[in-house]
Amino acid sequence: AALAAGEEAELAAALEESARLEEERRAPDEQVSSSLAAERPPSVEEEEPPDDFICPITTEVMVDPVMAADGHSYERSAIERWLATKSTSPLTGEELEFTRLFPNHTLRRMIRQWQEAART
Repeated sequence: AALAAGEEAELAAALEESARLEEERRAPDEQVSSSLAAERPPSVEEEEPPDDFICPITTEVMVDPVMAADGHSYERSAIERWLATKSTSPLTGEELEFTRLFPNHTLRRMIRQWQEAART
């Protein structure tokens, strides 16, 4: 189902805000990491993460994945922001049966294992 035009605009605004906040958070680190990246060849670290590890709202690897009533996992802070003003699924646009979120421990463990493997 397609998102209503208003919800689509809100999602785009939320994505832009999320990207801006992430950019601010990363700014001091990037100066150091970009110089390090120039000195070393590409490694597993640069491998693309599995799609299931990416939050559909932030498009970033999740740190605190939670499952919503639509059966999809999201970054907790992103879906909480979404649900503060809506009761629909960000992916389907359909009304959610309930807005309670459940920690996705298995997904969090898989993400951490992937990150640790990327570091070694």
